[in-house]
Amino acid sequence: MQQVIVIGGGVVGLTSAWWLLEAGFGVTVVERAPEVASGASYGNGGQLSYRYVSPLADAGVPLKAIAWLFQEHGPLRFKPELDLRQWTWLASFLGQCTASANRRTTAKLLELGELSRSSMKGLENIVSPDDFAWRDAGKLVVYRSSKLFEQAAGKATAGEIWSGAECATREPALAAARVQLAGGIYNNGEAVADCHAFCVALAERVRLHPRFNGFVQADVTRIAATGGKVVGLDTSVGAIGGDAFVLAAGIESRNLAAHVGIRLPLYPLKGYSLTAPIRPGDTAPEISVTDFERKVLYARIGDKLRVAAMVDIVGEDVQLDPKRIDSLTRQVQETMPHAADYGRLSAWAGLRPATPNSAPIIGATRLSNLWLNVGHGPLGFTFAAGTARVLADLMLEKAPPFALDMLALQR
Repeated sequence: MQQVIVIGGGVVGLTSAWWLLEAGFGVTVVERAPEVASGASYGNGGQLSYRYVSPLADAGVPLKAIAWLFQEHGPLRFKPELDLRQWTWLASFLGQCTASANRRTTAKLLELGELSRSSMKGLENIVSPDDFAWRDAGKLVVYRSSKLFEQAAGKATAGEIWSGAECATREPALAAARVQLAGGIYNNGEAVADCHAFCVALAERVRLHPRFNGFVQADVTRIAATGGKVVGLDTSVGAIGGDAFVLAAGIESRNLAAHVGIRLPLYPLKGYSLTAPIRPGDTAPEISVTDFERKVLYARIGDKLRVAAMVDIVGEDVQLDPKRIDSLTRQVQETMPHAADYGRLSAWAGLRPATPNSAPIIGATRLSNLWLNVGHGPLGFTFAAGTARVLADLMLEKAPPFALDMLALQR
């Protein structure tokens, strides 16, 4: 039985571990934090958006980004770094900012989204939806600009088109913003859930699997390779060997791959989330809501409201920026003033490992036994099950369920 070492204990690493175990591999998971899902998987938006997968890069985005930088409460912040990786990523991102590139990538991500939906469905007998507050909530994208709403409605190939009044009627949490809304597009079948709780529950199932060799809490300090293959990991608790290695360590994958001369086109997009308890009598959203212009996501997860927003291009900085938190809090209270107990807000920030075109990287490298499952950006929870399934098929030398032309390292 081939022994696989999975580096990373977030949602991507844990789903990878499960699918590999089920495929017949022995698996060890190496995670540097004391608990699983302590990084980007911890406080994310909680939306499983299988149809709303449009890449960040699109025609017109560069001009919008410039405008956002001058907005006090804008969704984007940028801090130049003396780091070639930042500028290389930005140059590649700008190259993807065309309508044709966006259409091609969106089509591929929709395929991956459908695979992820069915793959998550297949986990229901392994991890109960009740364990992670899963709800088939549907997703409503609301627009404040009539022009943007009309453009989006004209392009929509699925979903229901609602007026601003209908948005507030069908989702009462939006009542206070009713006069500001031009309209919205609603899709059923989209879900919300607690990503961290999902990871904790899945980790327990992984732990009990007969082919699982255990979790190792350790910092990987070096990937050692010779003769075209990885020979082991140098870690804070000693050397770890195996037959194959899977890199699924979020943004840290970029640094680890560099040990063996592999450049991963990843950059950390810092995002923030707020979580507030929902009291009896609060009007929290039943539908998952995305405020398109403000780039703010709202989701009821169990008895809490989760709000996620913002893209800060500031390097590997996970510190909470009080100004950003205050700005987000004001926007939330303005849009949904009665949705939760904002006096007991908790704030979080995490680094979303993004590729320039928003498509994750799955599959082989030039080293025969080093595999990748990285670069999911803000859709790690959405795509994790699908990319894990693809990875297991590739490592078994099975044909993938669809062409991976835009999901491989060389694209």
